[in-house]
Order: sequence, then C-alpha cells, then structure tokens
Amino acid sequence: MIEFVQATKIYGKSDHAALDHLNLKVEDGCVYGFLGPNGAGKTTAIRLLTGALRATEGTVRINGIDVGERPVEAKRMIGFVPDSQEMYDKLTGWEYLNFMADIFGVSSEDRKRRGEKYLERFEMTRAAGDRIASYSRGMKQKIAAIGALIHHPPVWVLDEPMVGLDPRAAFLLKEEMKNRAQEGATVFFSTHVLEVAEKLCDRVGIINRGKLLVEGTPEELQQRTGDASLEDVFLEMTENAAEDQ
Repeated sequence: MIEFVQATKIYGKSDHAALDHLNLKVEDGCVYGFLGPNGAGKTTAIRLLTGALRATEGTVRINGIDVGERPVEAKRMIGFVPDSQEMYDKLTGWEYLNFMADIFGVSSEDRKRRGEKYLERFEMTRAAGDRIASYSRGMKQKIAAIGALIHHPPVWVLDEPMVGLDPRAAFLLKEEMKNRAQEGATVFFSTHVLEVAEKLCDRVGIINRGKLLVEGTPEELQQRTGDASLEDVFLEMTENAAEDQ
C-alpha cells in the first residue's frame, strides 16, 4: 500500500509548491494511473515515493513505513522503473540483473528463476547476453523493468513507462502490470497516454500544478463529470484548474 499524507515539496526558495499537500492512498492489488500535464508534479511525487527526494512537509509511507524516516527499509519494498535510460551500458543484460539482485539480496536460485521467467515474458532471452549499449530504447526499458522485478517487490513504481516502447513491448509491459496487481502488488505509474490509463487502471488520479484535482475509477470520473472518456475528463479538469489560477 502507498500513502501520501499532506505530502508537499518546495524546491529551493520557490514561492510555489511542486507538490502541494497531496493526500492519496493506493491499496494492494491496484493498478493506479497518475495523470497530469507536463510540470504537474507527477515526477516529484514519484521521487518522494522512491526516496530520491525528501518531502518539505507531510509524509509518504509504503506498507506503513515512513520513507523519510526509514528510507532503506522502504526502498527494499519498491521496484522502480525511471523515465530515463541511464544504465550501465558496459554490462550485459544478465550482468545487470545480477547487479540488481545483489543490491536486494536475492538468492542465486531466486534470481535465476525470476530472471529467466521475466526475460522470456518480455522476449529478452536472446539479448540477455548482449551488452546494454547495443540495446534499443525499448529493450533498455524492458531490462530496467525486469531489474525492478527481480526482488519480487510488493510495490512497483513506473515513471512514464510506455515512452519509447513499440506496440508489442507496450502490450507485454501492460500485461505484467496487470499480473503483478492480480498477485497482490501495488502498481503505481505516471503516464500521458490516457487511452492506456483508461483501459489498464483500477483507479486514476489527475494532478495539475502540484494539486490533486480528482481521484477515482475511470468510470467514476466519467460519471462525475458527465464526460464520455477519460481524455475528456482530463481535458476538462486541467482546463478548469488553469482558469482558476
């Protein structure tokens, strides 16, 4: 479970909060889509969640553990797929997976079993012995996803995971996100692809200028606003928020 309690982040001496008193709870077994325009605060929220940043105010918890107070313990529960492609290019795919497994203390038996399973599932078995420097952007995204799953985390966090993926790779990633939720994990991801969020997510939240505007199932949001699609909800909510500034 993920909890943001009045979570706020102000960078430096800025007069505006990049994240403004976010209150949000994501239960186990849920695929949660975090939506918003560029600069809305999505990545800031994810950085607070993963412990890359510390909140200016408020609390972020993972399964009851305060990320700010017990960061190492909290991070052990997370598998994180960032939006960047900065990886150890001189390693092979398998060397990278073993590196990630070493960080999280995964046994030799478990890393082999999980690595083989996910490499096959993401159609990366043949490329696992090649250096990451030779990978396409989509292949790097897939090996990063496998590395984030190697320790079987109860919380899987992905920042714009569909960027750079071809339709087949995107399909495989979406299927694995659903699989992890069905197994009881919490899946939290940011995206600009509203069609994906509408079809994939159990719940979504729309954020703009650091504030959570609305939250619920895609169907609830459509009924609440009277809009025909999640895209219509998103456009209406973010336009209204801009007009209120």
